[in-house]
Amino acid sequence: MIQEERYNAVIAYFTREPEIKTELHYENAFQLMIAVVLSAQCTDKRVNLVTPQLFEAFPTPIELAYSTFEEVFPYIKSISYPNNKTKYLIKAAQDIVEKFQGQVPEDVESLKTLAGVGRKSAHVIAAVLYNTPTLGVDTHVMRVSKRIGLVDDKAKTPLAIEKQLVQNLSDIYIGKLNHWLVIHGRYTCLARKPKCSSCALTTCCLYFNIHHNKAVI
Repeated sequence: MIQEERYNAVIAYFTREPEIKTELHYENAFQLMIAVVLSAQCTDKRVNLVTPQLFEAFPTPIELAYSTFEEVFPYIKSISYPNNKTKYLIKAAQDIVEKFQGQVPEDVESLKTLAGVGRKSAHVIAAVLYNTPTLGVDTHVMRVSKRIGLVDDKAKTPLAIEKQLVQNLSDIYIGKLNHWLVIHGRYTCLARKPKCSSCALTTCCLYFNIHHNKAVI
């Protein structure tokens, strides 16, 4: 099976399924930005446990921008790296108020200027909120794209993987692919022991072909 056929198979499968969206809970752009920052090296499930109280205490960027470390930290102390993330959230809120008129910016480059928002996070936020054709590459996207064979062996970094994936997808699917591969990696294509017996993508998967000695046609 050539690479183009693998892409077509992945797209065909996920577009037949109910639409997959981020598992982070949010009601507006500001809340999603906070949730994405908190989710770095932390599970969405854990983030969703703490954000309701956090959002209630700091409903807009203004409240968070004028808060103190001591006021914010207790709400996210169970999240990974709470000290740094507390500082990130306050600084990001301050910049949103001072530089972006209280609104979460729409473009990736502006998003990347916010504290705690790197390339991957900016791409996820832009894709979810504004349907921007950007692709956030995390460990799930890296693992699943390599196993299926959507990228070649030369793609060893998140940026290299992102570039290969983007150049093989039309804009309509670029933002969606992150959610597809993240959910697939989270529940089916597990890091230590992938659930190949319940996977619907085995017919196009290089990993399955190699480890189960079946031809990918």
